[in-house]
Amino acid sequence: MVQRVCLRKRNPYSTYSNKRRQIIRTPGGKLIVHHLKKVGTVPKCGDCGDHIQGVPILRPKGYMRVSKSQKTVSRAYGGSRCGTCVRQRIMRAFLIEEAKIVKKVIKSQAPKAGRD
Repeated sequence: MVQRVCLRKRNPYSTYSNKRRQIIRTPGGKLIVHHLKKVGTVPKCGDCGDHIQGVPILRPKGYMRVSKSQKTVSRAYGGSRCGTCVRQRIMRAFLIEEAKIVKKVIKSQAPKAGRD
């Protein structure tokens, strides 16, 4: 005769939140099922969608339990943008400022050239 398997949760349906790993025999002789927890997703960059290095892969409750230094990276746009995108933003801002300065210099030199 086949032994019955004892489910630990009351949900009998095969849903995403009710994954079962294996059947275990207890010392008392009962067969029980080990349930799996849902796997967290990797934090992704808001610009390019790549993984953010240095931030752990957890479920939302797991992020609630870890300290702030583990949830972020110590630089500008720490836990939200990857290093490559931050570098591009800094370069873009620097080049825009340089272009403004060059424009101002050209504008100031133009009237002098017209007077001569």
